Amino acid sequence: MQETNGLITLGWREWVGLPEFGIRNIKAKIDTGARTSALHAFEVRAFHEGGTERVEFRMHPVQKDNDTVVTCVADVLDKRRVTDSGGHTEERFVIQTDLVIGKRRWPIEVTLTARDDMMFRMLIGRTALHGRAVVDPQRSYVVGKKKVRKVKS
Repeated sequence: MQETNGLITLGWREWVGLPEFGIRNIKAKIDTGARTSALHAFEVRAFHEGGTERVEFRMHPVQKDNDTVVTCVADVLDKRRVTDSGGHTEERFVIQTDLVIGKRRWPIEVTLTARDDMMFRMLIGRTALHGRAVVDPQRSYVVGKKKVRKVKS
């Protein structure tokens, strides 16, 4: 893993982990043009538990594989109107979860949205990278290439 001035160097796509959801490897697009990170989610259901608003959602963590499904639960931080790169605006739940890249781990905010039609199940925006990483857009998998393992749901 390359570091410069304490910042890790990432390519335009990387393998990352979301340990709170039991996801060791998910292919993510590193997108400095996007402010907010986004995670593929479907069957999103908000509920209250002990006075806290939470959200349950299902996701397909493996690109081009709609058979592998992981069910996740997280506290709701916010609901925000987000405009995607195509100019479409939607209200999305915002959650916080830990992101693992290489040997580094830190909390990020993520919006939940259907990304079935997108090439990547996760998009990491510039807010999640601020003060932690630099991106070399000519490179891929700088942190390392992973073998895809199906996640048991």
